[in-house]
Amino acid sequence: MLDGQLYGEPLVSDDRVYVATENDTVYALSAATGAIAWSAHLGSPVQAAALPCSNINPTVGITGTPVIDTARHEIFVVADELKNGKPAHMLTGLNTATGQVELAEDVDPPDQIPANLLQRTGLTLDDGNVYFGFGGNAEDCGKYKGRVVSVPEAGGPPRFFTVDPAPDENNGAVWMGGGAPAVSPNGDIWVTTGNGSLNKHPYDDSDGVLELSPSLRLLQFFAPADWRQDNANDLDFSTEPILLPDGQVIGAGKSQVLYLLNGNHLGGIGKQQAEISPVCSTNIDGGSAHVGMTAFLPCESGVLAVKATRSPPALHVLWSANVSSGPPIVAGGLVWTIGQNGKLYGLDPATGKIRQQATVGTPANHFPTPGIGASLLLAPSARNVIAFRTSATALTTSTTRGSDSAHGPPGGFTVAGIILGCLVAVGASGWLAWLVRRRRHT
Repeated sequence: MLDGQLYGEPLVSDDRVYVATENDTVYALSAATGAIAWSAHLGSPVQAAALPCSNINPTVGITGTPVIDTARHEIFVVADELKNGKPAHMLTGLNTATGQVELAEDVDPPDQIPANLLQRTGLTLDDGNVYFGFGGNAEDCGKYKGRVVSVPEAGGPPRFFTVDPAPDENNGAVWMGGGAPAVSPNGDIWVTTGNGSLNKHPYDDSDGVLELSPSLRLLQFFAPADWRQDNANDLDFSTEPILLPDGQVIGAGKSQVLYLLNGNHLGGIGKQQAEISPVCSTNIDGGSAHVGMTAFLPCESGVLAVKATRSPPALHVLWSANVSSGPPIVAGGLVWTIGQNGKLYGLDPATGKIRQQATVGTPANHFPTPGIGASLLLAPSARNVIAFRTSATALTTSTTRGSDSAHGPPGGFTVAGIILGCLVAVGASGWLAWLVRRRRHT
């Protein structure tokens, strides 16, 4: 068992698995055995009781999925930690081989109370910079403004894009259910934004899909025609934008509406190409995956598969899985997702039927995301990482995330089957690789 809860996705690089905990500890684990190669405790996490509100307990530390620059051999995390007895958000870069700290930058926005911020998105890389978002704590308690942040990997002051920028405006979280900012082929940054504090003023960049330049200048946006009503009812966007290969974009969130957008011309308010609703009975929160024009979205009541078409522009629901689960990945010909019941599922991408399953333990939150790499399928539970050995014969995978280096090496696997304890996956024989448990490490 690790020293804190796991909210982020496990990453893989150079035959090591990397995870970060809400106790502000980063671990590097041997992909072969699960043994701890190194661990780095970055500071004292913030007690949840010290925040205006929090649904992360008992401490808030590293929440967003880290990012690895494989060329620099460096892993980047944002840690919520105590500095001089007060919360602060620090972007830390660590050498992936040794755990040595190579970067430490305070990334709290000016004129903002750090205790009111939560760094929930995953991190991503683009042209030598680390990008991530800030939102608020649970229920948006305390005043804050949503931000997208850019920091040079080599160090330097952060840049900010601010949602709800006017002095009397607040909220507009960039949280995306833990998804990371997406990077388009031309290097632009794509995010979605949460509900803003106002519903009578002109549009304020909240409840929208935004395209930003690498320097964080707003290039274009989309917002639903009823964005004011969405803001008033907390029915905002809460997924990472899905950038399809033909230039179209899918956005979704708590309103249970899917929007198909023209990525070259988002058009502003109410200019979607197509929409369908309701597509599931609960929120759609987190990162998604896609294969070609078919997208797999993280509906809390079960993964949702939709296919987009260009002529005419339309979205078509293919299936909805009947297991409550978190954000999916696609690898080895299956759609993988972790259920709230503590089971890992491999779903048939054509039908949504369960093809493989194994018990991995109750997750810490409803956004648990599997990871892949080094011929392993990785499933985080609340304070463990469970690894399944795979046969690496067909290396294909797909997610919506920005760059391969940002989230570990690309590549998937073909899983013949999984065995965990007494529960056998739907398939042939398989292998239990390892389960990480607490060890003393000095």
